Amino acid sequence: MASKNPLAIVKERFGDKAKLVEAVKGFATEDLWLGRVSSDRGGTKGLDHVSNAKLLRLHATFSVVKEKFGTRAKLIDETLTVLNRSKDQGYRKRLEAYPVPRLYDLYQSASKRAKAASKAQA
Repeated sequence: MASKNPLAIVKERFGDKAKLVEAVKGFATEDLWLGRVSSDRGGTKGLDHVSNAKLLRLHATFSVVKEKFGTRAKLIDETLTVLNRSKDQGYRKRLEAYPVPRLYDLYQSASKRAKAASKAQA
């Protein structure tokens, strides 16, 4: 059975692209969002010009982060804890410049490595 294309998924879950864009914009609060879209910096393009696949990934990532951590700051704290670098202020400052999808990816890979290391020691 073939997987659905992004347009079919958008129509199934949200109805149309405008509703998906609004759902992603719902996560655009100070707690989760960095102003990294051209419309945030005075440009004319915004999330309306982003592909359906990317919007779906953004929505999924923001949903998981909001549910699991609540804010970017808590995600950064947890990532630093997993990496055993919670006292490293320089690294924290660098992570604060990362967008949520990149932070969440870093968290996932670090926790996977930590889990594998703990299994290897046991």
